[in-house]
Amino acid sequence: MIDFENAKYLKLSPVENDSFAKLVQPILVPGEDVIQSFQTVRDGILFTTKRIITINIQGVIGKKKDFTSLPYSKIQAFSIESAGIFDLDNELELWFSGLGKIRFEFDAKANVAELCRIISEQVL
Repeated sequence: MIDFENAKYLKLSPVENDSFAKLVQPILVPGEDVIQSFQTVRDGILFTTKRIITINIQGVIGKKKDFTSLPYSKIQAFSIESAGIFDLDNELELWFSGLGKIRFEFDAKANVAELCRIISEQVL
């Protein structure tokens, strides 16, 4: 489970949507599709048509995995910050009803405007 007191995912890079397909396929509901996928060194974040799924790979060999489902319906507010000249990271902050805030930091290649559109379609 995500620790919302220190909820930060740093240095997320875009990856192919099938990168985590085998891991998340059993938990996807009918009609749910992965829209965008991101990866840190080992962990992953997936934006689907219904929710955000975080994958925390644990242990030395990575056999143990923690999946957290964050439904778009629980998002109260969000903000995006695009990369600049000296700050090369894009940031997305989400406030979840009853849970708290989580911050995703993406590398400059990530399309945060697209993420904003995806989230807006679900929460507005």
